[in-house]
Amino acid sequence: MDTYEKISVLLSTAFYDGATVPHCRTCRGYLAVWMMENDIFDSIVNGNISYELCRPISIYNMWFARSMATRLARAVLRCFPILIVAAFIQQPYGIDTPASLPHFLLFVLSLILGLAVTVTFCLLVYVLAFFTISPQGLRIVFISCVEFFSGAVIPLPFFPDHIRSIMELLPFASMQNTALRIYSSSIGADEIRRAIELQGFWLVVLTAAGKLLCRVVVKRIIVQ
Repeated sequence: MDTYEKISVLLSTAFYDGATVPHCRTCRGYLAVWMMENDIFDSIVNGNISYELCRPISIYNMWFARSMATRLARAVLRCFPILIVAAFIQQPYGIDTPASLPHFLLFVLSLILGLAVTVTFCLLVYVLAFFTISPQGLRIVFISCVEFFSGAVIPLPFFPDHIRSIMELLPFASMQNTALRIYSSSIGADEIRRAIELQGFWLVVLTAAGKLLCRVVVKRIIVQ
């Protein structure tokens, strides 16, 4: 475990309590935005994207399915074994069970929505890469913003109320903060309902924006 992850554990323990392990492993291996696919960026830069455009399928839908499959595969291979082991480790390094079965089911629902929001956000970055010569700068800017505003660096509850209330409305909070707070039972039933509705809202908005922008790009793309 590197220094960054050690600090993350200490910060997360102060708020998420038993959800420390999911915060450090599940969200970084399952919802982490920096897990973008270099192959997609490379195909955009070198022109190989033309081969994918020739296929009788929407390139947006293909990228969505590909990104979802990649994240799920990595989660199964890397995160779940760690979580299973953590279930048998004593506190404070272990993992607690959710407060109730409804909390667990809402956590799973929120986790799925968070995954979908994360993937649609990444797809939006892929599409924006068509408008740049090199996608590295775009990638660094978006990843830095997501890391800060999603609570991956500092959990959102640590921010002042007036700042946190704004950050919680952004799509970044819907990626991992909502699921973790449901798991740790740190928010009430009404807040859970509003948070899940907000996740659904951002999923629709990001998907619509990504598909619309992708349609514009496909019509104007020129491969040299």
